[in-house]
Amino acid sequence: MSVNKNLKKVVIFGSGPIVIGQACEFDYSGTQACKALMKEGLEVILINSNPATIMTDPEIATRVYVEPLKKPFVKKILEKERPDAVIPTLGGQTALNLALDLYESGILEALNIELLGAKPDVIRRAEDRAEFCKVLDSVGAKYPKSIMIKTFEQGLKAGESLGFPLILRPNYTLGGGGGGIAYSLEEYKIKLAAGLHESPTSEVLVEESILGWKEFELEVMRDKAGTFVVICSIENIDPCGVHTGDSITVAPQQTLTDVQYQAMRDEAQKIINAVGVETGGANIQFAVNPENGERVVIEMNPRVSRSSALASKATGFPIAKIAALLAVGYTLDQIQNDITKSTPACFEPALDYVVTKVPRFAFEKFSGVKDSLTTQMKSVGEAMGIGRTFKESLQKALISLEKTDIPLPYIQWTEEQLTMPNSQRLRYIAQALRDGLSIEELYEKTKVTPWFLEQINDIITFEKECKEIGFSQIDLLKAKRLGFSDATIASWFDDVDEKQVRHHRWQNNIHPRYYQVDTCAAEFSAETPYYYSTYWSQPIDLKSPKKTVVLLGSGPNRIGQGIEFDYSCVRSVQQFQREGYKVVMVNSNPETVSTDYDTSDLLFFEPLNRECVLEILKVTQPEGFVAQLGGQTPINLVPSLIDEGFQLIGSSKESIDLAEDRGQFINICKELNFKIPNSGLAIDLAQAKKIALEVGYPIICRPSYVLGGRRMEIVENEEELSSYFYRHGSYITQENPCLMDQFLDKALEVDVDLVRGKDWSLIGGIIEHIERAGVHSGDSMGVLPPQRLKKEVITAIEKLSVQLADKMNIFGFLNLQLAIRNDEIYMLEANPRSSRSVPFIAKATRIPLVDLGVQGMLQKGKNELSYPLNDWKDMSYVCVKGVVFPFKKFQEADSILGPEMKSTGESMGRGKDYSEALLKAFISSEHSMPYDGEVFISLRDKDKDDFKDVASELINMGYSLSATQGTAKYLIEQGMPCLVVKKVTEGRPHCVDRIRSGKVAMVINTTSGKTSVDASFSIRRSCIDYSIPCITEGDAARSFVMAIKRHFSRDFDTYSL
Repeated sequence: MSVNKNLKKVVIFGSGPIVIGQACEFDYSGTQACKALMKEGLEVILINSNPATIMTDPEIATRVYVEPLKKPFVKKILEKERPDAVIPTLGGQTALNLALDLYESGILEALNIELLGAKPDVIRRAEDRAEFCKVLDSVGAKYPKSIMIKTFEQGLKAGESLGFPLILRPNYTLGGGGGGIAYSLEEYKIKLAAGLHESPTSEVLVEESILGWKEFELEVMRDKAGTFVVICSIENIDPCGVHTGDSITVAPQQTLTDVQYQAMRDEAQKIINAVGVETGGANIQFAVNPENGERVVIEMNPRVSRSSALASKATGFPIAKIAALLAVGYTLDQIQNDITKSTPACFEPALDYVVTKVPRFAFEKFSGVKDSLTTQMKSVGEAMGIGRTFKESLQKALISLEKTDIPLPYIQWTEEQLTMPNSQRLRYIAQALRDGLSIEELYEKTKVTPWFLEQINDIITFEKECKEIGFSQIDLLKAKRLGFSDATIASWFDDVDEKQVRHHRWQNNIHPRYYQVDTCAAEFSAETPYYYSTYWSQPIDLKSPKKTVVLLGSGPNRIGQGIEFDYSCVRSVQQFQREGYKVVMVNSNPETVSTDYDTSDLLFFEPLNRECVLEILKVTQPEGFVAQLGGQTPINLVPSLIDEGFQLIGSSKESIDLAEDRGQFINICKELNFKIPNSGLAIDLAQAKKIALEVGYPIICRPSYVLGGRRMEIVENEEELSSYFYRHGSYITQENPCLMDQFLDKALEVDVDLVRGKDWSLIGGIIEHIERAGVHSGDSMGVLPPQRLKKEVITAIEKLSVQLADKMNIFGFLNLQLAIRNDEIYMLEANPRSSRSVPFIAKATRIPLVDLGVQGMLQKGKNELSYPLNDWKDMSYVCVKGVVFPFKKFQEADSILGPEMKSTGESMGRGKDYSEALLKAFISSEHSMPYDGEVFISLRDKDKDDFKDVASELINMGYSLSATQGTAKYLIEQGMPCLVVKKVTEGRPHCVDRIRSGKVAMVINTTSGKTSVDASFSIRRSCIDYSIPCITEGDAARSFVMAIKRHFSRDFDTYSL
């Protein structure tokens, strides 16, 4: 092996908090790379600000820094560590941009640090769109006619020259950030201004339209010897005009001729050679004109990308690991294929199956946001389905989204919903085929390639035939081969349910067969047990060891259930293995570490629904299954799996119901004499109005068995209560009533995570929310240890938490949410599972909380534990959880926070004191820190008295204040100078004009009640559009000012875990 002998220590950059366009696929990439380089004997230094990742576990690298991925902080780390090299190609766009910044500022040269994987000139040639066009010219590759512009005026001239519609692509942005499609001059002006603002270099490529062309991606690798391989070809079902992260995609590509594919492959090789990628992977996107086969290049990413994770899971080829090894000096022929153990990495993967990726969206989380897809990415997660045919894999992928058990339900559609891309368009297409539209008509409306439309039509045609002949006559095996779930088949008939279909299928011995993902279309034997199901062969037995557990993952990322749960899954796999178990992992998310082929003993890439999980349990016959680790998805499966005779490991179903069923939970709290907010259960509006009179407004309304605060709202009066039931009444039933709790205004909320075993309990930590009650715990910043709670209150919380865990007979994890008002503790809710806050607590306290949770699930006694039960309060640092939001991606979204979760990810700030931790948390969450300027303030009346010291501090720090009439009057009365600015309704120039003109550096806007929230929407929205910090809660504003003050001092350091 010829690894670079001069290389002793390397730094890997992570990608920071989860955002749209850059999610947990980079945790997968970074983890894989760290493990590979550590195995090579290198010192690996990891820098990432995201505590929810596996890659930031201390064991993954020699040293781990959970610090902001910003130049001042990274410079300090590089000066401490003095590495030989930095690998910037594994942390997405964030890492690449940071590496360029460090290079251009001379830091890398001054410290004699080399960039590996992608040199600065390579990054520029691929990422700078004007430079990339020169590369394409040099190899004779075509690309859409385009003009690079740097000013608004240049942009207007370019638009006039190219004609509409136009596509805007800003330089150096993530997930199509700041880009889009403009169909008119008015729309173009808005998007042009946004694109120039979003690009770090204020450059936008304005491109002629190729809307309706077919889109393809090639995931490729090249080593220093010039060996070139295509890892995977990917075809988008949606035509050009939809960001590839938002499109349904298929691997391998399905509709190119062999001649077309080989020409595309040859062109990709020329491009990667000309760009200069010598050691690593790249992703190249192409468009093909369906009318004449003309091919153009869209763009290239000279790094491990979002598609790399998909390609890795689709093929079994570990792209990130191999990219890391190539970066440190290996060639492809020197690296062994881990799946076959007998072929080198220079063998191109071959697939004898089809993989379909379907994105998951969260439009329902953002009131008023239009469901439309463009070149700017909006999906928050994705699921992957593997089958022997496209039809089978498509339906499995759709089921894996966990939106419904019926992937192509009956649905009403409009002409616009067919012609304009949106998150439901595939379902509208299916319904249009049911309603008699021809494939030719649908192609004209959607520009979806006819081959895909024919495949969907085959599914719909079979469905129609089955409904006509009746359940007893259908060809069940054919139905399963087409990918139909038992639930879908049952939905065709009034007198048949899913359980009947399943048992009828079992009686006829119709079971799936499990095939291995082997990278070589079965040409060589596969050593790694990575499986998918199909009905295209007779079932075979899988050899499963006796001491086996099945661990249920968390499925596709979504708001409320993301990478934090994958962290718990992966840590648990490792601990179960240390306990002597073989672990079977079931998950459908291609972005995750849990679906890496070497994480578990057996991996099943399958939907997390009753049908698929039951089939896996029947085949593996485990000692039990684990449902505590993957969020709400596995918890919801527990009853049906137990009904079929399988054993639940950890807390029993009865214990789960005590926490999840609101009525039972209230009763148990009363038994223990815990204070709980006044509350009631309502099944209709009339009952709700009576309860509201007893409880008193404001009230929090919420459904049972939800995650992420879905459909949870603060209701201020009867009119808003009526509106709530009008909008959400269909989800409220006798079995699932509406929960109505008294809202504890100005209370302080805390999260408690504990684990419990046979004769012991351990509090992992108590996170104090920075925002007051009313903001969802996933959206609230938090601090550990608490900064405002009294010691006696903390002691009381610990005691209550353990009492509740004992009463509920918890084995494993329990998450509690409590509120404290006037030093009185109120129990709000309990979650009998691992929670979002577990990784943050584990990193902050260094307590192996997940490992102990597994031993708790196994009901180990105190004297059998592998780890000490350390006190979480023995912390050397203060840790603050920051949060990131996707508001910029949704033009109509409001940034005001409430009881329904909207954040996509989190960061961690670690400091010797609270202000240092706050500073890092805000910076890692992409809050800009203005050093001077005007602060515009608009406060609700009840916040004004609490805010005067904050306003005074801002003046002392050199800021000027402006405010609308009511707030300005109050501040002036307190002796503070303040400029009076008009409200939007009072004429121009008003406060929003002032924000948009660039005169305002920061906004503090607190409000409540639907009328006031709506009236102040334009203030918050203009801040989103112009990247101005906007704080919408009083305590968060106080914390932000504290962080700015610390930033002024430039007094901060960096610390490894």
